[in-house]
Amino acid sequence: MSIEILSNPYPTVTTRQVKAARALLGWSQGDLAARSAVSEPTIARLEAQDGPLGGRPETAAKIVHALVHAGIEFISDNGGGPGVRLTRPIDGE
Repeated sequence: MSIEILSNPYPTVTTRQVKAARALLGWSQGDLAARSAVSEPTIARLEAQDGPLGGRPETAAKIVHALVHAGIEFISDNGGGPGVRLTRPIDGE
């Protein structure tokens, strides 16, 4: 296993996955902003670009962390394409 995999608990996610995750949770960009401590304009800017979630690594980590703790599981591109699914929230919400 590579050091990159060990040091990064979250897979690389795309903006489409973030949007799909918000849809599964019924969250607006404002909801994600409040739960991730990332400004709503930053989330809007990042989601406006297609492809891998951009921005600073720590900003992307905050967004992904908030979604994972709300019960989102990111599915890597394993031949069927990347995706998301809703599981039980980590924080018991």
